[in-house]
Amino acid sequence: MMEGKKELTDALEMLGELLEHRGLHYDLAIVGGAALLLHDIIFRPTLDMDVVALISEENRWHKARPFPEDLVTAIRDVAETLDLPRYPRDDKDWLNPGPSMLMQLGLPKGFEERTTEKRFKGLTLRIASRADLICLKLWAATDMARGNRRNVDIADLKTIGPTKNELAVAIAWCMQKDGREDFITADAAAVINRLGFDVADFDEE
Repeated sequence: MMEGKKELTDALEMLGELLEHRGLHYDLAIVGGAALLLHDIIFRPTLDMDVVALISEENRWHKARPFPEDLVTAIRDVAETLDLPRYPRDDKDWLNPGPSMLMQLGLPKGFEERTTEKRFKGLTLRIASRADLICLKLWAATDMARGNRRNVDIADLKTIGPTKNELAVAIAWCMQKDGREDFITADAAAVINRLGFDVADFDEE
């Protein structure tokens, strides 16, 4: 577990230096709690950094899974040096392509253009925007299969503090991807209420 932004940044700087030393460069799009940390929106510890896409030199976006072997090797070399966690049961490293299925699902329109770019020598990160993180966090928070992990997503949404309009955009995106007419009343209602909004305000839109 990385305790905060400093620990995460230290790992990214080391990874970037290592990749550059090995003559490598990777361009990654990231989402999740680590993206919120790098935006200084949250300050809680995070287990890992979620990569949703690998970007080619031609600026083409591809599913992140599976990572190239030389990237995996570098990630694990950094983990060994800094004593960062690995989760064998889930086959997850501190930097991993866990949510790359979102590329199949379809990211929010304009996601790519809204990212913020940070460079760490041989590593470029494209960090999801606040608006897109609201969409993705709402999607995760309304996924019943995530069980208790949904509480972290809801807590993150509370910290982000979306406006009614921002939440409406996120709900519309989630409804489109979910495909059910009762998405708001079935899965999203409890989350919307916990964020301090009235479900009826969105159900009518």
